[in-house]
Amino acid sequence: MRGFRVFKAVVFVLAALPAVALAVDGFRGNLTADPIEEITHRTGWWAITLLMVTLSVTPIRRFTGWNPLVKVRRMLGLYAFFYVTLHLLTYVVLDLFFAFDILLEDIAKRPYITVGFAGFLMLLALAVTSTKGWIRRLGKRWQRLHQLVYVAALAGVVHFYWQVKADTREPLIYAGVLLVLLVARLRFRVRTRDRARMPPHEVPEAAA
Repeated sequence: MRGFRVFKAVVFVLAALPAVALAVDGFRGNLTADPIEEITHRTGWWAITLLMVTLSVTPIRRFTGWNPLVKVRRMLGLYAFFYVTLHLLTYVVLDLFFAFDILLEDIAKRPYITVGFAGFLMLLALAVTSTKGWIRRLGKRWQRLHQLVYVAALAGVVHFYWQVKADTREPLIYAGVLLVLLVARLRFRVRTRDRARMPPHEVPEAAA
């Protein structure tokens, strides 16, 4: 248990380091010739990266059998939401200077902003309902609601792909990772359903 607490603390620090590094670089004036673009890129990159890491927790837990790993999933998801929020605030505050009329116009007319904002709203709903209180209130509906994380991740990938102008290799890598995670989830659900239909004496020992 103590070893896991240390592991959880290490994960917490590692997830916070990009924000700390960004703040330090900003204080030192090391954010390239276009600091707004640099902040936008770095916060967006870490948001989608941590979102993919969050989605990887369950498949890794099932593969390794290390069940305590699931206890860091919520923290990673909240960190992903934190970086998404920084990403959005960079655009709203530093780029638009709180010009909400332009923001609404961009959401309506620029597809990559539309899908990105939709992904933010989904992650906002998941972050708000991630507490134990909301889990109790929603019951079985909580799990169905939190399956939206895959839709939010897809929105993030599409937002990234549409935003880049030339080199699409990086967003395509994220798309591939997301596809693998979705296939792994689907295979697990199919196997679980098939085992549930089997007579008890035919269930493999490893699944019993």
